[in-house]
Amino acid sequence: MSLIEFAQTLNDSELGTALRESVYMFPLIEGLHLIGLAVALGLLFFVDLRLLGLFLPQLPVGQVLHPLRPWLLSGFVVIFVTGILLFVATASKIITLPVFFYKLGFIALAGINALWFELKWGRDVGHWGDAPLLPGAVRFAGLTSLTLWSLVVIAGRLIPYLSYQ
Repeated sequence: MSLIEFAQTLNDSELGTALRESVYMFPLIEGLHLIGLAVALGLLFFVDLRLLGLFLPQLPVGQVLHPLRPWLLSGFVVIFVTGILLFVATASKIITLPVFFYKLGFIALAGINALWFELKWGRDVGHWGDAPLLPGAVRFAGLTSLTLWSLVVIAGRLIPYLSYQ
């Protein structure tokens, strides 16, 4: 089964049809997706700006990162679940858009960056997080995160506009 056939199967499924044709469910899911983005990426931008030394430089990184972590993760769970539902509802249309694959690629790269940061630096923030100038690799991870998640949002916002052409 090709990717396009798989997308068409999802699109034509009972769930895909119900979501797409519902007056309330599709907008509700899309709204929850945007709220999840606002929570997760809004807070992540604060963390990334702290890693770059541009936001709350007087606070240790751990005091910014640790209280926000549960909220960040909850936001990403909402984004993930609602993103899958939005894909199921519109799979046959967006699977043909190159910008959708760019978005997925940016998400994958941002995930790799986050995993690398967490494994290399995040678990040991107490040892380096109080320094006036954070390690270059930490600042690079923050800049990379800001860039990639910005590209995810831009690509995501392009999907509805490009799917009607």
